[in-house]
Amino acid sequence: MTQFVSPDTLRARFSAAMSAMYRAEVPLYGELLDIVAAVNARTGGPAARVGGRLGEERHGAIRVGTAAELRAMRRFFDVMGMEPVDYYDLSVVSVPVHSTAFRPITAEGMEANPFRMFCSLLRLELIEDAELRDRAAGILEARQICSTRLMHLIAKAEETGGLAPGDADAFLEEGLNVFRWHDTARVDAQTYGELHDAHRLIADVVSFAGPHINHLTPRTLDIDAAQAEMIARNIDAKDQIEGPPRRACPILLRQTSFKALSETVSFGGDNAGAHTARFGEIEQRGAALTPKGRALYDECLADARAARGDYEAALRESFARFPDDLDAMREDALAFFRGGNPVTYEDFLPVSAAGIFQSNLGAETSNGHGEAGSARDAFEDALGMAVHDPFALYRAGADAP
Repeated sequence: MTQFVSPDTLRARFSAAMSAMYRAEVPLYGELLDIVAAVNARTGGPAARVGGRLGEERHGAIRVGTAAELRAMRRFFDVMGMEPVDYYDLSVVSVPVHSTAFRPITAEGMEANPFRMFCSLLRLELIEDAELRDRAAGILEARQICSTRLMHLIAKAEETGGLAPGDADAFLEEGLNVFRWHDTARVDAQTYGELHDAHRLIADVVSFAGPHINHLTPRTLDIDAAQAEMIARNIDAKDQIEGPPRRACPILLRQTSFKALSETVSFGGDNAGAHTARFGEIEQRGAALTPKGRALYDECLADARAARGDYEAALRESFARFPDDLDAMREDALAFFRGGNPVTYEDFLPVSAAGIFQSNLGAETSNGHGEAGSARDAFEDALGMAVHDPFALYRAGADAP
């Protein structure tokens, strides 16, 4: 009987290999890992009770250009026990993509290895110039981001129920190649410039051989301390932490990052230019909120964003009405709990994700695209399945209310 490598093992090996590759490609990411390790080592209290997964925890992000590419990624991540959870519309800040996150969908799977991949699909219909839109579509249709060998191994895993050790090694090697950085563009400098003028992210998706990883994110127990350390080391950090304010009982997700690097790219021959896409991010995770808790969170955040003046002060003021006590959060049914402890939030926040994207794409992100609105049905059709409802997943793993 064939002995297959478990999806959890494949995921752990892939996450480690991805981290090593990105550290070699973007040395500043290695400095982020050092900062997070130091902050986590000196952070105590309830936040430290997160089990053995903390040091290995990462999420990455990629951007694909077509429905075929999105579906290939769904099949690839499925071999590693990662399924699409939730739908994110990032047109809310004129970023022309919509997204999902591939991750394990059980508490046991997350505990075994909590690697996640935030995957965005370019919305070509948001390119206003029809000629450029058609040209971008043609460029994307002509590329193949997954090798023939990788697609064969994916199909083999689907047909047989897994991969034997030799095939698993090949699967991981071929899979890693999908996300490598390419410093030579597939388009000429003029086309790149036109795509860039339409939107930086469009140029990033269309111009290269594949969906290079654009950031990896370790998890910290104290993001404020990590942010302060980045600034102390003269790392070009974003101006503010995305998400809720600092709390005694963290909720949902807080994120910060260093700003995207400008990297030299060849457009053929001696024609070189600069491309800005890859950055490093840090996250702090808190309690997963119930629909009631999420509604209150959204109200608090909306009030803070609508306020004039100091945003940080407005954020603290608006969130003062969200209980910062575990007993109160449990009694008011604002968060999910299991065995007396809050269930960790394993997903993402569209406004925070958009804020990170915006800070790393530059101020010109709002260049006429506007808020296009949700296209969830089209996204799920491209994906080939419905995304999982995160609230249903948290509810299934939590104590009965």
